[in-house]
Amino acid sequence: MKLKGMALAALLACTGSAYAQSAVTLYGVLDTSLEFANHVAPYSAAGFTANPGAGNNVFRVNSGGLSGSRWGLRGTEDLGGGLKSIFVLESGISVDNGTMQQSNRLFGRQAFVGISHNTYGQITLGRQYTSLFVAMANFMPTAYATQYEPAAFMAGNNFREDNTIAYTGVFGPVTALAHFSFGAGVPNLAIQGGASAFGGNGEVPGAFRRDSAFGGAFTYSAGPFGAAIAYDQWNPSVNNAAGVYQGTTATLKKASVAGSYAIGQVAKIMAGYRWGKVDNNGTGAQLQRDDYYWIGANYQVTPAVGLTLEYDYDNLKRDYFNNTHAPNPWQIAFVADYSFSKRTDVYLSAAYAKNAGLTLDAANTNQLATTGATGNSYILGTGQSSMVGVSLGLRHKF
Repeated sequence: MKLKGMALAALLACTGSAYAQSAVTLYGVLDTSLEFANHVAPYSAAGFTANPGAGNNVFRVNSGGLSGSRWGLRGTEDLGGGLKSIFVLESGISVDNGTMQQSNRLFGRQAFVGISHNTYGQITLGRQYTSLFVAMANFMPTAYATQYEPAAFMAGNNFREDNTIAYTGVFGPVTALAHFSFGAGVPNLAIQGGASAFGGNGEVPGAFRRDSAFGGAFTYSAGPFGAAIAYDQWNPSVNNAAGVYQGTTATLKKASVAGSYAIGQVAKIMAGYRWGKVDNNGTGAQLQRDDYYWIGANYQVTPAVGLTLEYDYDNLKRDYFNNTHAPNPWQIAFVADYSFSKRTDVYLSAAYAKNAGLTLDAANTNQLATTGATGNSYILGTGQSSMVGVSLGLRHKF
């Protein structure tokens, strides 16, 4: 009887393994480039000011040109009845020096677990991208290329948020997205020349709104047409330059629409608009108001050679220094990519920015996106009004 019981237990264990099939995948991207840029100001995260010093040429090795370098784990377990458990752990790395990115987090790019259903969609909890960022991904010509596309300028520096619950549902050609963060956890971002900052960890007892964030989006894709609409709001703590909470929050709002049209299998045209506003709830002051536009195209010359052209323009109605007549920043970027295989490619990337640094990094827009992503600044030097960048890179996916 004992042997029969052991045999039955073994059979049940085998049945359970067949029923609840699981898979874990190791993946990653290593992207490194040689870059030249001019008019770049000296900069440190602790000492940024409105006039950061004279600009100079810089030659450097960068991690992340077309893609942010990373490694990660993703897994699924089939729970039956169309239900699956899922997880993602993704770490940003600097290939040029071997360090971790995203404020030295182990899994700073993504870290979440959730449940997915074939019909009803998926719910995930953890550190995740905002709905607006996800919705616009297929409508940005260079696909959020780390080096020169103003991705954080478009979506906000809070495009990744901690402590987030998110929903994604696919219903035919329509995808619905929504998220809520109980505390976005974005590091302090200097404003108004470094006198104060936005940021914090949130989830403070008695302060539900502090550092919370939320948003939603819809995307549509059928045949050659694509479209998206999204909204995002972040309510960060207002701190002093030392990071001490000042007892109030700000409100950063963004809304975006975009469209695309594919011409056969070789070309795709994309364009979009993003409305943005920043208010200080403590003083009632409007700190920034802008209208950002982009347009561009991809063209696959051969199966191995792809070209991308993108133009970005921001109508800066009010900047962080209360200047309603600041010159509007704009940028044009070009990418030529050659694929040796599905996993390895080389690329030439170039950009010219006017009235801001590359990726539209600037003091008056409070945008230090490239610095936050790669450790390299594109802030203009004092007295300069334009910047050029040229990069030659190698990318390998695994």
